[in-house]
Amino acid sequence: MKTTNYFDTSVMARRPDIKIEWIEQVLNNPIRTVTQINGRIRHWALVAQVGKYLRVVTESDGETVHNAFFDRRFKP
Repeated sequence: MKTTNYFDTSVMARRPDIKIEWIEQVLNNPIRTVTQINGRIRHWALVAQVGKYLRVVTESDGETVHNAFFDRRFKP
Protein backbone atom coordinates (compact mmCIF):
# COMPACT_ATOMS: atom_id res chain seq x y z
CA MET A 1 0.00 0.00 0.00
CA LYS A 2 1.37 3.39 -1.00
CA THR A 3 1.12 6.22 1.53
CA THR A 4 1.97 9.90 1.80
CA ASN A 5 4.55 11.22 4.23
CA TYR A 6 1.72 12.93 6.13
CA PHE A 7 -0.03 9.59 6.60
CA ASP A 8 3.14 7.86 7.78
CA THR A 9 4.25 10.54 10.23
CA SER A 10 1.02 12.08 11.49
CA VAL A 11 -2.05 9.94 10.90
CA MET A 12 -0.76 6.61 12.13
CA ALA A 13 0.86 8.28 15.16
CA ARG A 14 -2.47 9.84 16.19
CA ARG A 15 -4.65 6.84 15.28
CA PRO A 16 -2.82 3.64 16.18
CA ASP A 17 -6.17 1.86 16.62
CA ILE A 18 -6.74 1.86 12.84
CA LYS A 19 -5.38 -1.30 11.28
CA ILE A 20 -3.77 -1.38 7.84
CA GLU A 21 -5.98 -4.31 6.81
CA TRP A 22 -9.07 -2.18 7.50
CA ILE A 23 -7.72 0.55 5.22
CA GLU A 24 -7.11 -2.02 2.49
CA GLN A 25 -10.63 -3.40 3.02
CA VAL A 26 -12.11 0.07 2.49
CA LEU A 27 -10.07 0.64 -0.68
CA ASN A 28 -11.03 -2.78 -2.10
CA ASN A 29 -14.75 -2.62 -1.23
CA PRO A 30 -15.99 0.93 -0.59
CA ILE A 31 -19.71 1.47 -0.14
CA ARG A 32 -19.31 5.08 -1.30
CA THR A 33 -16.63 7.03 -3.14
CA VAL A 34 -16.54 10.81 -3.62
CA THR A 35 -13.96 12.96 -5.41
CA GLN A 36 -13.08 16.17 -3.58
CA ILE A 37 -12.56 19.50 -5.33
CA ASN A 38 -8.78 19.15 -4.86
CA GLY A 39 -8.81 15.77 -6.66
CA ARG A 40 -8.37 13.57 -3.61
CA ILE A 41 -10.82 10.69 -3.30
CA ARG A 42 -12.82 9.73 -0.21
CA HIS A 43 -13.71 6.07 0.29
CA TRP A 44 -16.02 4.71 3.03
CA ALA A 45 -16.82 1.25 4.32
CA LEU A 46 -18.08 -0.32 7.52
CA VAL A 47 -15.46 -1.98 9.68
CA ALA A 48 -17.57 -4.76 11.20
CA GLN A 49 -15.07 -5.53 13.97
CA VAL A 50 -15.70 -2.12 15.55
CA GLY A 51 -19.11 -1.25 14.09
CA LYS A 52 -17.91 2.06 12.65
CA TYR A 53 -17.47 3.57 9.20
CA LEU A 54 -13.88 4.20 8.18
CA ARG A 55 -13.13 7.02 5.74
CA VAL A 56 -9.93 6.62 3.75
CA VAL A 57 -8.72 9.58 1.70
CA THR A 58 -6.41 8.85 -1.21
CA GLU A 59 -4.53 11.05 -3.61
CA SER A 60 -6.10 11.45 -7.06
CA ASP A 61 -4.51 8.18 -8.20
CA GLY A 62 -6.96 6.33 -5.94
CA GLU A 63 -4.14 4.27 -4.42
CA THR A 64 -1.87 6.49 -2.32
CA VAL A 65 -3.39 6.81 1.17
CA HIS A 66 -3.30 10.33 2.63
CA ASN A 67 -5.66 10.07 5.61
CA ALA A 68 -7.87 7.58 7.46
CA PHE A 69 -10.29 8.02 10.35
CA PHE A 70 -13.57 6.75 11.74
CA ASP A 71 -16.24 9.06 10.34
CA ARG A 72 -18.91 9.61 13.01
CA ARG A 73 -21.04 11.75 10.69
CA PHE A 74 -21.19 9.29 7.76
CA LYS A 75 -24.70 8.13 6.85
CA PRO A 76 -24.90 5.09 4.54
